[in-house]
Amino acid sequence: MKIKYVILLGTAMLVAGVLVGQELPSVGGTTQAPTMGPAQVQGPMSEKDVILALKKKGEADQLLKDVKARGVDFETDADTEKRLRKAKATDEMIAAIKAAGPKEREAAAKAAAMSSGALILPPEEAKDFLPLQTELDPDKVISLAEAFGKKYPNSEALSQAYAFEAHAYLEKNAPVKVVEYAEKSLEAKKDNILSLGMIAACIPTQQYLDLHRADQEKQLARAENYVQDAFKGMDALKKPLNESDEAFAQQKANFIADLHADLGAIHLGRARLGLLSLDLDEVAKALSEYKLAISTAQQPDPRAYYRLGDCYRILGKWDDAIAAYTKASELGQGVLKQLADGQIAAIKKAKATAGAPKP
Repeated sequence: MKIKYVILLGTAMLVAGVLVGQELPSVGGTTQAPTMGPAQVQGPMSEKDVILALKKKGEADQLLKDVKARGVDFETDADTEKRLRKAKATDEMIAAIKAAGPKEREAAAKAAAMSSGALILPPEEAKDFLPLQTELDPDKVISLAEAFGKKYPNSEALSQAYAFEAHAYLEKNAPVKVVEYAEKSLEAKKDNILSLGMIAACIPTQQYLDLHRADQEKQLARAENYVQDAFKGMDALKKPLNESDEAFAQQKANFIADLHADLGAIHLGRARLGLLSLDLDEVAKALSEYKLAISTAQQPDPRAYYRLGDCYRILGKWDDAIAAYTKASELGQGVLKQLADGQIAAIKKAKATAGAPKP
């Protein structure tokens, strides 16, 4: 089964648009160990630092810059303001110092985090949630997510916890469980993009559809709705804190490519619902989506090339099919490479005998 790009698993879960942690990101400078060279990052200024700078002539502009960049480690109450004004602080300077205090910086950091779509969890919840971001063993992830859900049934991070659990089942090649827990994730947060994407990827799989023979068309329509919801969510997605514009753009492009591949799988699923033969109109739609998946991705998925080859083969476009399977073979490995090479050999053999493999 295809494991989708998991954007934002860890501190930058793009799909869920969440940054989780008990400590807010800093605003202004932070104290660091001395480094080689002239550039060093200094911590917040003390009241003594500010007063000494105020007493230096011609340093007002630099002090304003330092206060705004580094912050201060004290709050400005009435007594503090008197001391600052005695040192010749202007109204502008007093306002800047007040805005640079610890509470104000914390509020600004929280606002910045929330504006990026981040969740700010209470310390205990954050402590229990953070292992979900770093654990690699899917069985342990499942156990951690179950425990988190029972302990914090009303947590703001509940949707993300179930999304991690759904992804663990994705790694275990259990699409039915993926859908189950991704749906639980969406019950907690209906626009969780990671969960929308996982459901969209799993419903069209043969393993899942074989369990829903009586309502396959309904299931495929449901998957398509999830894809459209995910597209809408991507439009509104906010860049996580500390994520570069380039990395964010690449991750979005890869996820959007995955969604187009999901639509391709949905159309191929519908093509197979015909009673007598494949629905070639649906195959053509699938081909178009796989082309978009390949052209949209920063690094095209070899499985998209393989399915593109399937579409061309079904439509009788043998040379195009060979070209697509060849790309799948070049980019893929293991079973996928073997399957692609097998398809190429079969088509070439059929062409050599003036025939063609049946869809």
